[in-house]
Amino acid sequence: MAELLSVNEALQAVLARVEPLAAERVALPDASGRVLAAPATALTDLPPFPSSAMDGFAVRSADTPGRLPVVERVAAGRPAARPLSTGEAMGIATGGVVPDGADAVVPIERVTVDGDLVEILDVATPGANVRPRGGDVVAGAVVVPAGVRLGPAQIGALAAAGVGEVACARRPRVAVLTTGTELRRPGEQLAAGEIYESNGPMLRALLASGGAEVEALDSVEDDEAAHRRSIEQGLERDVLVTSGGVSVGPHDLVRRIEAELGVEEVFWGVSVKPGKPLAFGVRGATLVFGLPGNPVSSLVSSVLFVLPALRALQGEADPAPRYRQGTLVGPIAPDPRRDELVRARLTTAGVEPLTGQESHMIVRAAEANALVFVPSGSDELPAGSTVSYLPL
Repeated sequence: MAELLSVNEALQAVLARVEPLAAERVALPDASGRVLAAPATALTDLPPFPSSAMDGFAVRSADTPGRLPVVERVAAGRPAARPLSTGEAMGIATGGVVPDGADAVVPIERVTVDGDLVEILDVATPGANVRPRGGDVVAGAVVVPAGVRLGPAQIGALAAAGVGEVACARRPRVAVLTTGTELRRPGEQLAAGEIYESNGPMLRALLASGGAEVEALDSVEDDEAAHRRSIEQGLERDVLVTSGGVSVGPHDLVRRIEAELGVEEVFWGVSVKPGKPLAFGVRGATLVFGLPGNPVSSLVSSVLFVLPALRALQGEADPAPRYRQGTLVGPIAPDPRRDELVRARLTTAGVEPLTGQESHMIVRAAEANALVFVPSGSDELPAGSTVSYLPL
């Protein structure tokens, strides 16, 4: 048997086979969660004019301190009718256009108003409380670079800069196929030896969170003809993800049938626990992942390898898993041979490992919101150790 790949070696082998998907134009309100395929640039200076940062009075700083007549009141969206002359003040609202001639805004809290007169006791500094034109961004400058997945902050910035649509990578089309004669849909009556099919719903939810358009193929029994029909259908998508049937038992049909259908197997087997019997291959531009049937193994393999592949297909600048640092609440004993992803719960005290780490214990995994990466062969990690984890 070939030597197992390390987690990093397997990830690099996956990413090396990814070709980013073509771009399409997307209206900005529909672009949340999409990845920019090209830099998005500002259509205007922002602010597009000198604007007031406060409710107050626009003045010439050279006229302060002093008692000045209020000759106009400037509302947001309604510029002053004329420039400000020497010895005058204009009332102004936050966001209002600072009139020509004014170089400062005095907050309303720092003046005394007497009818159409305002008394300013302190010296106003030139530029005080004035947002300069283009102080945030200038027209033509990059607002969000290519390779960034758009969230609320990026959407808001692009809208403020006048961007109405953006170029985004097409969403990956993913087919999910679960295999096994023993599988039944949740809610159906179980017969002897049968179990409920959990991997399909879990994978659809996980991969959709990575930006994919996920199609669930009907589960197939351990039958060659049924496997072939469904795998052929799945290979028409950008990514085919199968669950189960990738080991070496007499009913493990997936890898052999995929090979007969022209899938080039890049690797089989990763030195990780859970998730060792992972298969990865390609047919043309289609990525093919054969996940283990044990639910937690399937979950871990998807987080480590399938989600990064989806991010790379969409052109994300850094598609690798996003590890964070935390402090262990309880000890972890590493596996001497394989790296391990330990299910854990994030608490105010730190990262708490959960009991019940066997790969079939998916219900125990429902408590977890993190996977702690534990390198193989290391000494026991005591409470208080700093560890890397992936949020779930």
